[in-house]
Amino acid sequence: MFGGLTGLTDPKGTDWGERMLNTVASQTIRHLFTQSESVEVFVRCYPSSKLLQGSIDSFKMSGRGLVIRRDFAVEEMSFETDAVAIDFGSVLSGKLSLKQSTQAIAQVILSEAGINQAFNAELVKKRLLNLSLPALTELSGGNPVSFTEVQVQLLPENRLQISAKADLNNGEIVPLSMTVTIGIERRRRVSFKDPKIELDGVPEAQKEVSQSLSVVLAEILDNMVDLDRFDLDGVKMRLNRLETEGQKLIFSGYAEIERIPSSA
Repeated sequence: MFGGLTGLTDPKGTDWGERMLNTVASQTIRHLFTQSESVEVFVRCYPSSKLLQGSIDSFKMSGRGLVIRRDFAVEEMSFETDAVAIDFGSVLSGKLSLKQSTQAIAQVILSEAGINQAFNAELVKKRLLNLSLPALTELSGGNPVSFTEVQVQLLPENRLQISAKADLNNGEIVPLSMTVTIGIERRRRVSFKDPKIELDGVPEAQKEVSQSLSVVLAEILDNMVDLDRFDLDGVKMRLNRLETEGQKLIFSGYAEIERIPSSA
């Protein structure tokens, strides 16, 4: 029966359970992502007979070139659990189901290009376009304001260079430029603090409004990146650390896994 489900023809080796579970887990994990360049799963279960009781020693996943919710590119993602209890019956049906929640050490690496791509996602754009916040409409004569062409450059020491344009919906486009420091709050939110507004490339007549709009944009970004909005169903990410390294933004923390989600 195992051979028919997993393609294994010789279950005599001590790793037959691991190989079967690797196959099922890999198929399950790939379905979490809209797109994936590679997904590798390594399961330790020794002796293999422990699998019959649903006991696994450890579970490790590493993926590259991943896309979550169609728009959010992840260059690399990995997580590793300690011992896990699974439903053996679900494995036989070609699925992976946990008997109880577990935690995993996790690392996520975003590229600068992937971050900039995310600003074109509908989930992000709806928080930047046609805004009628009092602080903005005062600057635009009552019109809604849109922040467009947002571009991010990663800098050393957890800082970002951000450029954008503010469309005041009255025919005026205002260029914006600033640097901010990013950090972690409550282990789930990425904060954008200490904005340093740059006005050297802004026309003299627009410098005052560019200063004010940049401050508002920094506040919007500071309240935008809450991981609970991007979690996969049944999986919550919690962050302990982030750092910029070249053109990469590296997050490390842990994942609370209540169940293996069915899709992204």
